[in-house]
Amino acid sequence: MEGTSSPELAAMAAVFANEARATMLLVMLDGRAWTLTELSNAASIARSSASEHADKLLTAGLVEEVRQGRHRYLRIAGSRAAALVEHLAAFSGRVRPAPQSLGAQHRDRAIRDARTCYRHLAGKLGVALADSMREQGLIASDFSLSDRGRVWLERLGIELPTRPNRPLTRPCLDWTERREHVAGLAAELLLETCRERAWIEPVAPRSRAVRLTAAGQLGLSGLLAPAPWDAAPTARIGNAEI
Repeated sequence: MEGTSSPELAAMAAVFANEARATMLLVMLDGRAWTLTELSNAASIARSSASEHADKLLTAGLVEEVRQGRHRYLRIAGSRAAALVEHLAAFSGRVRPAPQSLGAQHRDRAIRDARTCYRHLAGKLGVALADSMREQGLIASDFSLSDRGRVWLERLGIELPTRPNRPLTRPCLDWTERREHVAGLAAELLLETCRERAWIEPVAPRSRAVRLTAAGQLGLSGLLAPAPWDAAPTARIGNAEI
């Protein structure tokens, strides 16, 4: 825009326009801190290359560094950066298919069934949960939290701030389902509660894929159908089949 100041959109886009950096950002959507060795393994690149890519992500403000002694960790720089990565992933009309090996197909199915998307639930489980919350009036059609939803969360022991600095609930387009799941502060607190009560468990170490436990099926019985969440091809949440 000649004669005016403007955001350096091209420079930011260039940070994403690299397969290794994009992969590193996607794996860090689990919200945890990753070592350079772990990131290099995830992106299938040398550790020295991962360090160079990490520096570019740090400069762009997309990740933050955590040091513990001599160890260096990286993680997504908060909910805004995570939302940007999520939106770009969902906006893309192309999805690279998983390898045809049996192990890769199982991992891919697990990610699509249920996973953490930064600090909230996503995948078929997250979308079906959002559908049920709308059907029961816990969130409105615009995904804003209703009074009934506040009461439901309070009954789960979740205390919401009276003056939140960001939305309690908001829609987040799911890149595998192409429909919205629930994000926002309340969704993050719900995920924390699910973890603390062992309502969900990781499918494998360092994987964003999770599974709903029998305790979780019981704890969320107000939204979930009686059938336990297991390795069956389909389950039901509210009126939605997953």
